[in-house]
Amino acid sequence: MKRIINFAKFSSVKIGGEHEVTVVDSIDDDVRDAVLIGGANNILISPNPPKMAILSKKFDYINLNGDELEIGGASKSGKIFSFAKKHDIAGFEILQNIPGTLGGLVFMNAGLLGLSISDSLTHVLLARGWVPKSEIDFSYRHSGINEPIFGAKFKIKKGFLQSFADEINKKRSDQPKGASFGSCFTNPQGDFAGRLIEAVGLKGHAIGGAKFSEKHANFLINFNNATFFDATELIELAKRRVSESFGIELKTEVVIL
Repeated sequence: MKRIINFAKFSSVKIGGEHEVTVVDSIDDDVRDAVLIGGANNILISPNPPKMAILSKKFDYINLNGDELEIGGASKSGKIFSFAKKHDIAGFEILQNIPGTLGGLVFMNAGLLGLSISDSLTHVLLARGWVPKSEIDFSYRHSGINEPIFGAKFKIKKGFLQSFADEINKKRSDQPKGASFGSCFTNPQGDFAGRLIEAVGLKGHAIGGAKFSEKHANFLINFNNATFFDATELIELAKRRVSESFGIELKTEVVIL
């Protein structure tokens, strides 16, 4: 089944046109040459993107099996957070007020304050079946997975910490408002992308309708109907200036399609 998605409305950064997307109903569907878009929360869509796909509601589930939690790739972060809180399951406090679906969270190994979604993960469901964590190259904001993620299993540890969830909530509530990807770049080792962008004079800098936030320079904000080219030009400017000034190569956390 196909679906037309207007990415200017659907994506978190509100940039992009209308594009056809394949709706995946089964793990057996052949979408090897397509990019799964999840909730399009850290995706920048070009005028001519590759083939794209999105998981159907069949992959929106959470199953509690003894000391194991199985979550479908289309399950939203808010739903997962609420389930973990209700069932006193630790490790999902980091999902407080973070957008996204399970598949996207695992793909980018989402996290905060030194913790990541992969910490309690045991298996990922790919087209070839359940793949153990030991075969996946998880690292900071990276999974190394270059194929559709249909679900994941987690080892349950009791003890949901509301105080930690509140700390996460406070940290995220201080982040800039407006249409954005969240963090635009990953933090280089031993430093912060926001500090580097500010240091090269780009905090608050705008190109067209896109700017680096005055509140946090690592947030690219669509403040006035930004185009794909506004955003990419701003991203490339930051990478170039930081490289020239510090010899550091900034790497995008946002996925550009």
